[in-house]
Amino acid sequence: MALSQSAVSELLEAFRAGDGVDLIRESVRIAFQELIETEAAEVIGAGRYQRTSTRTTERNGHRDRTLSTQAGDIGLRIPKLRQGSFFPVILEPRRRIDQALHAVVMEAYVHGISTRSVDDLVQALGIDAGISKSEVSRICAQLDEAVGAFRSRTLGHTAFPYVYLDATYLHVREGARPGQPGQADLPGQVVSKAVVVATGITATGGREVLGLAVGDSEEETFWRAFLTDLKARGLSGVRLVISDQHAGLVAALRRCLQGAAHQRCRVHFARNLLALIPKSHKDMVAALFRTIFAQPDPHAVSAAWEEVRDQLTRSFPKVGPLMDGAKAEVLAFTAFPRTHWVKIWSNNPLERINKEIKRRSRVVGIFPNEAAVIRLVGSVLADTHDEWQVHDRRYFSETSMALLAADPASLDTEPAAITSGT
Repeated sequence: MALSQSAVSELLEAFRAGDGVDLIRESVRIAFQELIETEAAEVIGAGRYQRTSTRTTERNGHRDRTLSTQAGDIGLRIPKLRQGSFFPVILEPRRRIDQALHAVVMEAYVHGISTRSVDDLVQALGIDAGISKSEVSRICAQLDEAVGAFRSRTLGHTAFPYVYLDATYLHVREGARPGQPGQADLPGQVVSKAVVVATGITATGGREVLGLAVGDSEEETFWRAFLTDLKARGLSGVRLVISDQHAGLVAALRRCLQGAAHQRCRVHFARNLLALIPKSHKDMVAALFRTIFAQPDPHAVSAAWEEVRDQLTRSFPKVGPLMDGAKAEVLAFTAFPRTHWVKIWSNNPLERINKEIKRRSRVVGIFPNEAAVIRLVGSVLADTHDEWQVHDRRYFSETSMALLAADPASLDTEPAAITSGT
């Protein structure tokens, strides 16, 4: 592809300037930018300032994107469209995940942990089973550096009024070690490891992945270390934490995020509630419970809770104490703007991310070590985060987020304090 006259002139000017300019990196940047502009023109149906009958939309500014290349980091400008969305094919938003999957599978292979299923997997992915160990190490090193930078980046650039926390579990091989000369390697033990993820809503309504950690279990010390790290990286302005009611997590929240309210996921609570109900009545109880969240204002929600509680307790006495103890936290969302309720009364947004993690990790089955978990899951989360940043539509509008700055008294109710639970 020939460069446009403007791109050639820009490149020539960079060569003329010379001093203080990395000419190779600048040449790469100009070439990439020209490819992006060409692809954008094809999508729009017209170039800049061009009038054509094939035009389908118009440019609407741009968003900045940093791309890491062998010539160094280069800054690119991705055109935004007035209608629809655009992301250049050459930036390959999913490539990082595929590299991570490649690296994890081959690391397992070269460490002697492979089985026939892993061999079949390698063939299905089209990966050469004879890849060298040094090549796998090179891929791993590049990914580890990128994921490490993502996990340690600063969070102080904005406030995060809403924070979602959840954990999922993956199988990891622990304690594997090489055998004696002439003997097979000792495989170690397969254990279940907790993979915890935090996401947040920014003050302007955007979404970000905040952090990732892997541990033996969801004990308070583990969650506390994770939350402390988020705060050390600049997490601030937290008004509401949405999570399940795991005792270790709730205890850590009380220690690390004093002053924030806690929303107990209504979906998780519904499961706890239905566990007390005979199978023949579960559908009826589930439908009755959902009526609580169909109410128009905080007072109506609270009244509906009490009505449902009394109605269920008459037939199922154990329900009464459960609902009494959980009311404040399950209904914490009512202290926030009505337009936000459907997105903050449960952990569903983070559950969708966990499903994507499970889908990707299912290919691996058993990870050879914790580093492999962080490599793959971190790559999944980093790409998810990047996609959120280039998406034109915010999770909440700026107008609705401005309602959080209103006088809390105008919301008619006080947020629930973070308390211990089961």
